[in-house]
Amino acid sequence: MKHTKLVIAMAATLSATASFSALAMDLYVDSKTKQVFTEPGKGRVLLTDSANVKSGHTPFVPAPYVAPVAATDIDAIKKDLEMKTNAIAALEEHAKEESDPKNAHVKLDDGIHFATKDGNFTAGINGRLQVDSQSNVNQSANYNNGLNGTSASGYPTTLSDGMALRRARLGIEGTFFKNTFYKFEYDFTRAGSSNGLGTSASSGVTDAFIGYNFSKETSIKAGAFKEPFSLEEATSNRYLTFIQRNMAVDTFVDDLNTYKLGLGGNYSTDRWMAATSLQTEAVGRSWNTTSAMVTPTIGSASVAGVGGDTSSRGGGVGDTAWEVNGRVAGTPWFESKTKFLHVGAGGTYMQLNNNYSADGTFKNGGITFAHGIGNNVDRTSILSTGSLTTSGKNTGASAGLNREANHLTRFGAESAVVYGPFSAQTEYLRTDISGRGYTDEALDGYYGYVTYFLTGESRNYKTKTASWDRIKPNRNFDMKGGMGAWELATGYDYLNLNSGVIKGGRASTAKIGLNWYPNSHTRVMANYIKALDINSSNAYNNADFDIIETRVQLDW
Repeated sequence: MKHTKLVIAMAATLSATASFSALAMDLYVDSKTKQVFTEPGKGRVLLTDSANVKSGHTPFVPAPYVAPVAATDIDAIKKDLEMKTNAIAALEEHAKEESDPKNAHVKLDDGIHFATKDGNFTAGINGRLQVDSQSNVNQSANYNNGLNGTSASGYPTTLSDGMALRRARLGIEGTFFKNTFYKFEYDFTRAGSSNGLGTSASSGVTDAFIGYNFSKETSIKAGAFKEPFSLEEATSNRYLTFIQRNMAVDTFVDDLNTYKLGLGGNYSTDRWMAATSLQTEAVGRSWNTTSAMVTPTIGSASVAGVGGDTSSRGGGVGDTAWEVNGRVAGTPWFESKTKFLHVGAGGTYMQLNNNYSADGTFKNGGITFAHGIGNNVDRTSILSTGSLTTSGKNTGASAGLNREANHLTRFGAESAVVYGPFSAQTEYLRTDISGRGYTDEALDGYYGYVTYFLTGESRNYKTKTASWDRIKPNRNFDMKGGMGAWELATGYDYLNLNSGVIKGGRASTAKIGLNWYPNSHTRVMANYIKALDINSSNAYNNADFDIIETRVQLDW
């Protein structure tokens, strides 16, 4: 009996061992009888063969051992899943907010900018404040060498010292639905002068236009904007090397109020641009169209602009019927953003308004070219052509003096080179006068100057407008050794308003400038101007002037 029990126990043990061993061994099935074997043989197929799986035989795979999970572990897993679920929900909510076009973000980088999350709408607030001063040293004027050799009674013998708020502008610009762009800017120093009729003779509006970008390269705009003419005029006064633009640019372009109404087109690539415009009278023309202002008296309040950018606009007088402008410029040699050559050319055809009274005498319109020698606060016009339309009558004792300027043609050629901290720039401008009493009269001027950044910066160039852009110091000024950017410049300037029957005079100056940029949005400027030659038919003939000018500027 004992032996029987032992045999049964051993058999059970072997059976269990065989069962567990079977789990570890390969099994074979007879393809005909479907019997299972532990050894391979004829007609037998491995039970895990893919053919058997396909024929419906599922191989036996033992389940892995899984240890029991404690209740505390289950609670931890539940909490972890809950946290991850909440995080996913928060991310989905943030993504929805980011894509909502009604939400906007503010960017305080190089100005104040607003934009919707989808980029369809943008707006940027821009502005500038320029505080100028002028000190006149070593002045002398020939008081008795007046017009036509007569006494110059009423002419000032010296220029005034003083300070002025030169420009104070505030504006907004941006886009609608990405491709439509706009800009509106108002200059508080240009507005408010009365024409005696209860209305302003000059508007404070500068840029006011709407445009559309057909592509990255091509755009059009309509409204009030600058004429596309001249490198120095295309450059914002925020980025000029000297405080005042050079005489020829000021006289032939800026003084006639370059912000005019019309249509404009622009095409630009990485290295070239072309711009054109069809424009008419400016927003708030430079002068009231009364006869007294059309024929100004040198030294009078109507010509001498003392203070900000007032309605006198430095002596320029003009009444444009319409004009066509064009400018092409680019960089034929371009090694890098700090080593390149700029060249360009521009042209204008300008039709003038000349209005007459019923008796045939000249009433208003016409044009006058008048300017100082770079003076920035007391901007008395030291040179002046007087009105280029004198009368409408062709009879009487003064018939030989009758002249009418009815259209102008302008031409400009420009060039500049940048080589690291060094740069040089020059322009030549010419204005041809056409009309009754004029035969090939041409007024012209040119300038040239060089600059060098003592702290190693380089002039910044903007291809879209082929003009200079903001200077960014290598290190802003601070009390820990930061110096900002320091720039030294020197140049020569020449203007000739004498040609044929036009006797506006001519002048040349030399100048030195020192500019300090504590940071990219602040600048302190100092200029010294020396009159080399003044040849005019008024009290300023052969006068000596040495002018020290300063400017403190903030812009954004």
